[in-house]
Amino acid sequence: MRFVLTAALFTTALLCAPAMAQKVTPAIAAAVADAGRPDTDKERDAGRKPAETVAFAGVKPGMVVGELGPGRGYYTRILAKAVGPTGKVYAIITPAQAARPGVLDGLNALAVAYPNIKVVTSEYPALMLPEKADLFWTTENYHDFHNGPTADIAALNKTVFNNLKPGGIFYVEDHSAATGAGLAATSAFHRMDEDVAKTELTAAGFKLDGEGQLLRNSADNKAASNSETGHFASDRFMLRMKR
Repeated sequence: MRFVLTAALFTTALLCAPAMAQKVTPAIAAAVADAGRPDTDKERDAGRKPAETVAFAGVKPGMVVGELGPGRGYYTRILAKAVGPTGKVYAIITPAQAARPGVLDGLNALAVAYPNIKVVTSEYPALMLPEKADLFWTTENYHDFHNGPTADIAALNKTVFNNLKPGGIFYVEDHSAATGAGLAATSAFHRMDEDVAKTELTAAGFKLDGEGQLLRNSADNKAASNSETGHFASDRFMLRMKR
């Protein structure tokens, strides 16, 4: 009886525990070591921990990845190398983002260097990829998706859900706001209340598959803008949400 009870408690603990950190595979290690990465990207690695982050999200060769808000391509390049020639990365930007000086030119140049990168310009709620993705990815952008006169986070999350294969993952990483800060933090501090993020994502149909502690910083002042802490020195949450 004692053995049965112990086994049952152990099984329950496994089911309730957060998912463990994933192993950095050779493909991911090679992607971060890619000689094509510019020095300006490599200088950010200490704060962003790209190998461990990509591993936590579950990126594997052959995957189709949709990246929302790729910026100037820090992670786009790594993801493209990690999924390899049999995989694909859709770098997805809005028309407003595409209008920013250098953004579209930079992504198009990246797509020439890495042919498995496809640049897509679309309003997020209207997005329809040519194929279902294994993984959607966004880093330090989720709070911004709430801002602006036409922001519709419910529509965006549902669009991601609909563009994923069953069992696909939406990886969301962002600057963490103080507990209970609510949506006001998205514009006031450029941070995201992670409890609100979880609520929004589960409302779209996602289930929490894992939470990462890799980018936590207990010394971060969450009552200040993330830029005051340092963009990649803030306390950041990592959510792996499963379709």
